[in-house]
Amino acid sequence: MNIIDDIKLQYKIGGIANKMIYWNVGIFLLSVPLFFQFKLGFFDYPDWLAVSSEPMVFLYKPWTLLTYAFFHQGFWHLFFNMMILHFSSRLFLTFFTQKQYLGLYFLSAIFAGIAFVLSFYLLGNSTLLVGASGAIMAILVATTTYQPLMNIRLLLIGNLKLWHITAVILLLDLLQIQMSNTGGHIAHLSGAFFGFIYIKLLQNGTDLSEIVSRTTDFFTNFFKKKEKIPFKKVHVNPKKIVENRPSKIVIKDKTQQQIDEILDKISQSGYDSLTAEEKEFLFKAGK
Repeated sequence: MNIIDDIKLQYKIGGIANKMIYWNVGIFLLSVPLFFQFKLGFFDYPDWLAVSSEPMVFLYKPWTLLTYAFFHQGFWHLFFNMMILHFSSRLFLTFFTQKQYLGLYFLSAIFAGIAFVLSFYLLGNSTLLVGASGAIMAILVATTTYQPLMNIRLLLIGNLKLWHITAVILLLDLLQIQMSNTGGHIAHLSGAFFGFIYIKLLQNGTDLSEIVSRTTDFFTNFFKKKEKIPFKKVHVNPKKIVENRPSKIVIKDKTQQQIDEILDKISQSGYDSLTAEEKEFLFKAGK
């Protein structure tokens, strides 16, 4: 089995978390020849893929709230995001379903993108945002909110509580928010906040992932090719003239009523008290 077949097999048998990592890596590899400026040494993504902080650009291209979460600014950006995604996905799927995972990923990406646009618009800055960090932080914080005291064993460090790891990552984002990559850190913290809210609502009986599920079902049914029902010619038989005949049920009821009356007469006065007609009727009914 060559490496291509092995990748295909891992994609098929892997869960939703593996598929999400494959999608991020695959799209990154595709973006290298398309958007990487080799002379300048950085990616130059168009505003129809990355989220723009310009409100008018964003409003005309709302799909960027999803597409930006699958592109990255470089190998190390992708590498560390996928490491944390793999770690947090395994923990999240220990307690929740794949449908909830997918719903949280997409909804948190949308929320983080909107928070980035609003914050940069208020700051008066104009830039583009790419990266899955907001959605990844949502998955990590959601799991931490649900099981903060979960023991995690890290290489060279030992056992730690899950909330310790999450707290360090969030603290680093807070400390670096004014140093560099301000938009990215805002998206991280916004995704983390959404992950916290998601779990709190879920614990109160509201599953936000149903929004994604219902939306997906709607578009699936909308674009699904409807099967044409073949026309069937129905032959209608001509109506037959039905004669007015007494109902069999009515006849049966009257006969039974007359039999009951004769039997009552026998029980009271004996068989000899019957008339010849009643004896004949009872004889025929007995047959």
